Amino acid sequence: MSISPKSLLINLFFITNILLLCCTKVSAQSGVQQFDNSVMVDLAKSRTPEQTEVMLAITHSIHYVDVGVPAGLLVGGIISNNKEMRQNSFYVASSTAVSYAFTLLIKHFVKRPRPFVKNIEFVPVYRAGSTSFPSGHASTAFSTATALSIAYPKWYVIAPSFLWAGTISYSRMYLGVHYPTDVATGAVLGAGTAAAFSFMKR
Repeated sequence: MSISPKSLLINLFFITNILLLCCTKVSAQSGVQQFDNSVMVDLAKSRTPEQTEVMLAITHSIHYVDVGVPAGLLVGGIISNNKEMRQNSFYVASSTAVSYAFTLLIKHFVKRPRPFVKNIEFVPVYRAGSTSFPSGHASTAFSTATALSIAYPKWYVIAPSFLWAGTISYSRMYLGVHYPTDVATGAVLGAGTAAAFSFMKR
C-alpha cells in the first residue's frame, strides 16, 4: 500500500503535536521528574575521567556523522554515477534537517530548563545552552540512523547505526545536559521523521 508524501507529512505533524502536548504534561508530573532526577544522580556518581573523555568524543561526533553520512553518499553517488545513492543522500539529509527543525520548534514551546539549571546539585561535564526538551542530539542521531537503515536495510548498516545513535543519547545524560525523557522523546521524534520521509528513498 502506497502512502502519499502529503499524507505522511500530515501524520508527522499530527504526531508531533500530540507528542508535544503529552510530554509537556508528563514532564511536569512529579513521578516522571523523580525518575529523571534519580537517573541523572546515578550517572553523575558513575563518572570517571576515562569514561567522560569517551563520552565527550561520542557526543561531539554528531556534527561529523550527521553531515558526513549524506555527504559521503552524495560523493559516492557522483563518483559512481549512482542515482540511487544520490537520492538516498538527499533523503538522509532532509529527514535529519526536518527532525532538527521539529526539535527546535518543540524546545521553543516547552522551554524545559536543563538539568543543571533546574537543580544546582546536578553538576554537568559542560554547560550546554538552549533548553532541554527534547534532545537535539538524540533527535538527529536517530533520524540519521533510521533513514540510513531504511535506505540500506542490511544488518551491518542497521546495527552500527543504532548503536551509534543510542550511545549518542546515553552520552547526553551521562554528561548531565539532558534528562532521560529528553533523549527518549528526541529518539522517537528523529526515528519518526525518518520513517515519514521514507518515500524519498530509492
